[in-house]
Amino acid sequence: MSAVYSVDVRISAPVNDTEVTDRVADAIRNLFPEADPDHREGELVAEVHTMEGFSEELHRAEILDTARSVFFDSLSGETFAFDLKKQAAFEGRVNFAVGDPSELGDIHVEVTVREPDAESYIDYVAPPTEDGRPVDQG
Repeated sequence: MSAVYSVDVRISAPVNDTEVTDRVADAIRNLFPEADPDHREGELVAEVHTMEGFSEELHRAEILDTARSVFFDSLSGETFAFDLKKQAAFEGRVNFAVGDPSELGDIHVEVTVREPDAESYIDYVAPPTEDGRPVDQG
């Protein structure tokens, strides 16, 4: 890996009375294996400094273009944010939540890139594609 990335990734998810906290924690860890969620009043919160596992899942699911557009749509300064459907995360799948949140609430992810910059990091996590395949930028 040529560049060194310095990022803060904050993940939060509401935990409803009908849900098992551990299961919601597992949903977070399915997509962010590095996360160690803390339970705080009605929600789980985790902070990680890599999106390695998440990026692998985007590649595997072949949804890099979708991810890129979601990331760039929300990009403000060096921060971008997105929501993920909890139900899909329980199954270890990435499904971006757009529009109204689901009744159980979504997993909210906020990414702040300290080094080098958000665009480069997005290119790293979800590289541009050509015919659905990542374009090598090396």
